[in-house]
Amino acid sequence: MSEANTRESTDYDCDLVIGGGGPAGCSAGVFCARADLDTLIFDRGRSSLRRCAHLENYLGFPAGIDVETFYDLIHDHAERAGCEVVPDLVEVVLRREAGGFVIETQENRRMSARQVVTAARYNAEYLRPLDDEGEMFESYEYDGEEHERFDSDYPDSDGSTPIEGLYVASPSDEDDQAIMAAGRGARVAQGVIADARMANGWWEEAAEGVDWMRQEAGLDDEWAERETWIEWFDDYYGEDAPVSPGSERFRRVRETYIDEQFATYLSTEEIEARTERGHRALSEHVDPESIVGAVGEEKLLEAMDGVAIREYVTTHEAR
Repeated sequence: MSEANTRESTDYDCDLVIGGGGPAGCSAGVFCARADLDTLIFDRGRSSLRRCAHLENYLGFPAGIDVETFYDLIHDHAERAGCEVVPDLVEVVLRREAGGFVIETQENRRMSARQVVTAARYNAEYLRPLDDEGEMFESYEYDGEEHERFDSDYPDSDGSTPIEGLYVASPSDEDDQAIMAAGRGARVAQGVIADARMANGWWEEAAEGVDWMRQEAGLDDEWAERETWIEWFDDYYGEDAPVSPGSERFRRVRETYIDEQFATYLSTEEIEARTERGHRALSEHVDPESIVGAVGEEKLLEAMDGVAIREYVTTHEAR
């Protein structure tokens, strides 16, 4: 974890707890973990996505994808990004006297976190102890009886709420497609990351960032020099920053910001390595036997590169 993102208080068990491991929760987790937030996702496998017979409209899967494989993929992605995915259910979220929250789960886990994101569509009852003002839930009538549900108007459009550190990425009626829910999770994560940075000395303009990897070949000689970035940062943020450009706080944020920028530039070799890792990660979720049965061994080999063919042949010769 980079210095400027390190928690001020070390007595939290983690930076962030996410309740719900569907598209919204995992998407939020991927972004937050990549920003060096220590992130736990609690998921009992009850995502509303489970009601889908076959996911047909999620971009990147031309023939659609079965829900079980998709669910495995998003959990794998969250874990590779740095999240811990725990098969448990959040039972209650309580305020912590020293700040942040205490989370208790169905399987008697108890932990503290600075921030909490709720990403479960149908049940936010575990937040009720936080509802001091009685504004979090709304009443509605169904089949002649009065019921309560989480008020979708309680959070702002960016997922923030009147309670510091609490965010809502739960899909609303406007996010009733998996890809929209994932987009909502990513948007909420941006606010979570910015708020975590500001709690550690950043200011709003500098804390807002974009998770984007760049080609090192696009980094010309001038911008390959750290001094160029220092001058740019001082000019861009120094004049309106709420802290003195000569302060230790300003320098600390600047150094971390520049370190993060340099880390986004990838060499050709690293791009190739990441491409190979990405293909291998996808292949781990595909059943080779089912592909052979569907397209035939000859067509399968035509679609595979040399390394994959050698591995395929070696595996089948060993049988």
